[in-house]
Formats: sequence, C-alpha cells, structure tokens
Amino acid sequence: MKTIFEETGGTYRREGDYLIPNLLPPESPEHSIGKYGRLCKTYLKEHQPIVYNALILSGTLWQYLADIDRICNERMELLVRQMAQQEGVTESLKAASGIEWARRMNSIHNRAEEIVLREVVYE
Repeated sequence: MKTIFEETGGTYRREGDYLIPNLLPPESPEHSIGKYGRLCKTYLKEHQPIVYNALILSGTLWQYLADIDRICNERMELLVRQMAQQEGVTESLKAASGIEWARRMNSIHNRAEEIVLREVVYE
C-alpha cells in the first residue's frame, strides 16, 4: 500500500531501519547569473517572498534568474545601440572627442538600464 506522499510523487531513502522522505527539490545544474539575475533575486526575496519560495521549492529559481539575466543583457544591448544611433553617438564622435563620447554613452547606458530594470526585473 502506497502512502499519500508516494502517491503524489514523493520518494524515500533508507537510513538504517527507517525510511526518510526526500524533501529536497531535485538538484539542477548550476546556472550562472549575472548582475540582473542577482538584482532580481534580491527583489523577489524582499518584495515577493511567496513567488521566491515557490521558485525555490519547485527547483526552478536558478533557471529563472539565468533567463532574466539573459533577457536583460539582450535588451540592454539593443537599447544602447538604438539610443546611440538616435542621438548620433558614433565612432567619429569617439575619435573627435573621447570624453564627450564617454559622457554620452554613460548617460545612454544609465537610461537604458533604468528601463530594463523597470520592465524586466521589477515587473
């Protein structure tokens, strides 16, 4: 006769004469998360603890954070490229005035990052 735990997909391991339920989520391969993944993790932990705990218990937290990080990096590249083109920040400006080019690119990067954080990480 199966227990309710076994009927719902639970498994046991034998420790001497006792059967101990395997309560840990299955191990998943390590996913590297970058800056945006870490920001998302902190945000979930502090502002959406139910979602954070659900992701941990289902074993999908690291994959979710890796996906968020990848999406944010792709979006950042696209936004920076589009904004630089729209504002006329080109390689010729870089050759003529490196400091002005760096100032404008930093401004573009900061604005793009604010958009990405608001749209993807803090949604």
